[in-house]
Amino acid sequence: MTSSELETPPLDTARRLAEEGDLDAAADILSRLAADPEEPDRAQAAVGLAVVLEQRGDVERARAAARTALATGHPEYAAQAACHLAQGFEREGRADQARAAWQAVLGVGTAAYVPLAHLALARLAVDAGHLEEAGDELRAAVRAGVASGDDKMGAHAAQRLAELMLEHGEPGPAAEVLLEALEFAPADEVPGLRVQLGIAHLELACAEFAESVEGGADPRTGALAIELLARTLPLRGRDDDAGRVWTYGLEHEDETLAAEVRLRYQRDA
Repeated sequence: MTSSELETPPLDTARRLAEEGDLDAAADILSRLAADPEEPDRAQAAVGLAVVLEQRGDVERARAAARTALATGHPEYAAQAACHLAQGFEREGRADQARAAWQAVLGVGTAAYVPLAHLALARLAVDAGHLEEAGDELRAAVRAGVASGDDKMGAHAAQRLAELMLEHGEPGPAAEVLLEALEFAPADEVPGLRVQLGIAHLELACAEFAESVEGGADPRTGALAIELLARTLPLRGRDDDAGRVWTYGLEHEDETLAAEVRLRYQRDA
């Protein structure tokens, strides 16, 4: 062994060995470092050990190493360790354990990891059918992203929140979320936000057209609302609903309205 190799920090040696595929040797070095409470790089070594052991297929020992790192409370490596635990539990479908690990990320409080944790907690809440909780977590992710200077993450969270609202019939609030996101979103996120905002406006338009029909509009206005609704619904993938709207208008008991709808329907025939 050369003098330069002897002077190489153990963490760097372990990293090189891992990159070269010698996981056993890397694990030996990292295990010694992680087991020493006085080792200044203990948290980083424990996280590295968790990764190496997982690559070797030793999941339980990997989790023990991650918990060692988490217990140090290190702002960077404790957060990484909690993310490591959470992602592993999610892959295994262990939602409760994953939720607890993501909560641990929030407990560490490192700004760069907080939005990620809120997004993950929102995902778990959606999977469990807890939509209000999911919405709360997504709003927290937006706030945390902006507060940490990660506007891209904040915009992503806003998009996910808007999607959730649209999926559950709340286009108005979804549009408000998207408009707010456009004020801080980086340039490469703006086109997607604008498309989603357009979708929200389409949903709002459909609701207004339907309300006009149900509100007893005069025959000409009612026929126009029916046509607009029937032609807009397919843009949202609702062809069957569009067919029902046309049928409603064509068979309407008000003969004048039905005749107006017939003229509009036949324009494309």
